[in-house]
Amino acid sequence: MNVVIIEDEPLISENLKSILTEIDDSISVLKTISSVKESVAWLKENQSKCDFLMVDIHLADGYAFEIFKEVESNTPIIFITSYDKYALEAFNVQGVDYILKPFDKIKIKKSLDKFKSLTKTSSNTLDYESFLKILNSKTSSEGRKSFLVYYQEKLIPLAVNSISFFYKKNQITYATKTNNKTYVIDNSLDEIQGELSSVDFYRANRQFIIQRSAIENITFYFNGRLIVNILPKPDDKIIVSKAKATEFKKWLAI
Repeated sequence: MNVVIIEDEPLISENLKSILTEIDDSISVLKTISSVKESVAWLKENQSKCDFLMVDIHLADGYAFEIFKEVESNTPIIFITSYDKYALEAFNVQGVDYILKPFDKIKIKKSLDKFKSLTKTSSNTLDYESFLKILNSKTSSEGRKSFLVYYQEKLIPLAVNSISFFYKKNQITYATKTNNKTYVIDNSLDEIQGELSSVDFYRANRQFIIQRSAIENITFYFNGRLIVNILPKPDDKIIVSKAKATEFKKWLAI
């Protein structure tokens, strides 16, 4: 399968390319494009070569939807963005799925499976009702409200809005509340991430999921990385990689 990646952050493009080829070695990334202008020029001449597109909505010189005002959209598109407010507009331009950043291998694989399923049924786009179901599953501003934990021979409901961060240590998942009390959580970080509001919580790295309101400040670290300082203070540094730094700052500014 041939894909074109339209994304203005080189590190994110490379990460996406790596994930795609890791999931399916038959995928060939024909080109990575970073702007609306370049996308229009390339797609006008080469769109027929593509099986699908992966497109970030916010580009260096405008919104991706501007591309498809200039170029007729006849190729399935998987949109990737930090913002959920454009989801319904994505439906109108051959959108087959809509992935909210931060993305990972699991999210990308689910979208590819959905694309392949639509291809098998000779349908390149979702009907409106199906798209709304996807949208509701991905962009809920509420997310899960509580976790049930076992503590001192009791079951205790932990309100999600009282949790400053989740973290993994020695293969065990923990949740630390704003009062600095920590509890063991049965769920994995991947499972937890999928159930939380993407507006309020961010997967900083493999070890931490942090709540927006717990962030005190961010400091610059070596090689373009960031250290996120939160309250209460965890034992380990929360480091955001250079590849995710721009995405994290965009999320923080929403």
